[in-house]
Amino acid sequence: MADRLTQLQDAVNQLADHLCNGIGVLQLSALPSQFPGFEKTGNKPTQPAANIEDHGPLFAQLIARTAKDIDILIDSLPSEDSSAELQVASLRHLEYENQEAACRLEEVVTKGELLLEQIQAALTEIANSQLQSQNMEYELSSGPT
Repeated sequence: MADRLTQLQDAVNQLADHLCNGIGVLQLSALPSQFPGFEKTGNKPTQPAANIEDHGPLFAQLIARTAKDIDILIDSLPSEDSSAELQVASLRHLEYENQEAACRLEEVVTKGELLLEQIQAALTEIANSQLQSQNMEYELSSGPT
């Protein structure tokens, strides 16, 4: 996984792509404007392509989502006030939480293994009972003739 700065740069590049594509669609679908004093003689106003869909809401959504992602990435960066001591303390706290989670996981695994042994013992009992039942039925059906 890329570091946060690389993710931020990728998000900024993606935002630039969305903005460029949005402007391109606007240029393709917009009606030409007339400017006084700049009219060319003989040119008829062109009409935009009729089959172009309205992509404005889509690009607005993409741009807004990417901008929000950029804000989240910026907020996740360490602040200037963050000193080496604070970072070490934070890492120690995270390591402590990790050790606690590892202990809880070991307890759950131990309980799961015990439960598995009980289930296997119960299944063995059931299988033995079924075999005994089938043997008794066989002996009764093949009794003295």
